[in-house]
Amino acid sequence: MIVTFIGADRAETAVNAAQVTFVSSVTDGTRIRFGENRSVTVTEPIAQVVEMLNQGLRPHE
Repeated sequence: MIVTFIGADRAETAVNAAQVTFVSSVTDGTRIRFGENRSVTVTEPIAQVVEMLNQGLRPHE
């Protein structure tokens, strides 16, 4: 499932929740890491990012 966040550059950023390997808090917001040393920094706080990623991974009814 694709989840949309606001990137540090204020552009919308789409993330495939199934590919996320690590989430950490940074000065600019929250860094979302993927495999192969890829990452994106978004402005949402870490708790909101985790909640949105978890919702993206839940099966839809």
